[in-house]
Amino acid sequence: MKTYFLKFLILCIVLANISCENDSEDDLVEVISVELVTYENTIKTIIDDNCVFCHNDPPINFAPMPLLTYDQVKEAVDNRGLLNRVSSEDISFLMPSGGPRLPQSTIDLILQWNTDGLLEQ
Repeated sequence: MKTYFLKFLILCIVLANISCENDSEDDLVEVISVELVTYENTIKTIIDDNCVFCHNDPPINFAPMPLLTYDQVKEAVDNRGLLNRVSSEDISFLMPSGGPRLPQSTIDLILQWNTDGLLEQ
């Protein structure tokens, strides 16, 4: 009797597994397109809100250059270590000077802008 019950149970499990399908379109995850991060739509606001107090024209508080235009900010990324300065954990190296450190989500946007190719628009 126990062998018949065990065989019946195994047969039910096998049949249940065979009848399971996963082809429903409702189960598919919606792909969300992510906009490219560009200077005009994202980075300019970050720079204006956090950097231009010192990086104005003329620069103040020992800032070495202005960051008012796309070309100036791109130059700072390409040749002046802007990415290292905003993402640093070292308070003496960190920008904005005197902190606090930018939120990680903001830093990630700047890094993504670099990854996306420093697009202007």
